[in-house]
Amino acid sequence: MSKTRVLIAMGCCLCALATFSRAQGPKLPGLYEITSTMTWDKSPMPAGITLPAGMKSPFGPTTTTTQVCYTQAWIDKYGPTSSPNRDCQVTNVVTGLNSSTADLVCTGKMTGKGTVASSWTDSNHIRSKMHFAGVMGAGSSAMPVEWTMDLTSVYKGADCGSVKPLPLPAK
Repeated sequence: MSKTRVLIAMGCCLCALATFSRAQGPKLPGLYEITSTMTWDKSPMPAGITLPAGMKSPFGPTTTTTQVCYTQAWIDKYGPTSSPNRDCQVTNVVTGLNSSTADLVCTGKMTGKGTVASSWTDSNHIRSKMHFAGVMGAGSSAMPVEWTMDLTSVYKGADCGSVKPLPLPAK
């Protein structure tokens, strides 16, 4: 299974999670810095593959930090039960004063179910945790996957600077 395919699937779920977190927590448009750490419980690495000496598995724990610009239109369009990713849907949202939980159901390149929990202590910080279990691929190339992702989203300000806003996908 190609690394690109894995990254696409991870990106789809990350986008769904980021949308869920933003929809539930503070609703300020502007620049956010999102740091995510993904840990694989079951990676799609085929059994029996040995990596060359010195090469790290692409399925080891991975931490990524990215900046995302959310417009008011994006925030208004994607409420707590929708996602811009057609392959994943956020359902069963339960929102409290400073936290929320939901289920994630994905179909397509990665099929499975997950849980999402987010909390915020103020309007500038969101912490989220997601656990997902499912299958990546189809037919005889389908491989079981399971992973946990921890995310921290920090509001940096209303001005996105050189970071382009997320485009509103056509549905």
